[in-house]
Amino acid sequence: MNENRLKAALFDLDGVVFDTEPQYSVFWGSQCRLYHPEHPGLEHEIKGQTLTEIYDQWFSGPLLPEQPVITERLNAYEAQMSYDYINGFERLIADLRQHGVRTAVVTSSNQPKMESVYRHQPGFRDLFDAILTSEDFQQSKPHPDCYLRAAQRLGAQINECIVFEDSFNGLRSGRAAGMKVVGLSTTNPVEAITPLSDLQVSDYTSMTYETLSELIKR
Repeated sequence: MNENRLKAALFDLDGVVFDTEPQYSVFWGSQCRLYHPEHPGLEHEIKGQTLTEIYDQWFSGPLLPEQPVITERLNAYEAQMSYDYINGFERLIADLRQHGVRTAVVTSSNQPKMESVYRHQPGFRDLFDAILTSEDFQQSKPHPDCYLRAAQRLGAQINECIVFEDSFNGLRSGRAAGMKVVGLSTTNPVEAITPLSDLQVSDYTSMTYETLSELIKR
């Protein structure tokens, strides 16, 4: 029997590549207090949701005219955010690529957000064989479409891919795609992401190509 071989590593962006989730909590905390003072802590409930989901659930109806205003604020905020890599990420990427593993970012972020990323991290694009954003797929996480498209882009089969995610929607997307899933506890606690992932980590400091190769064979 042929063993599965790790061919592609597919990474979400916020909370997986970059330690940005605390910064988003600050931004959405300000907007939620402004528009939903009756719902304290809302910024924590919407973690991991796409902008469309947040708007549909919390900023529709009478607040619909405020969506462009919030989007403008968000774009300005993202332009000045810091984009620091999760501990061990760059080392892991180098290890994977040295072993011939292809890498991709699969994010619900849009191109304006990615332009901010590229300005702050000029070498970012060189770390990946493909970068898929919200413009590249029609259905957002938890639908598997984005990860299936990424695998196709990299020429990998489903059983040759590992997904790295932190949000519930992202973890479910990787699961629905039929891929092995590594859950990062950067946004949600370990016990909450365990049922949706095959391996749980807080960062990449102890992760290697060998670790992931063993995971893909299970």
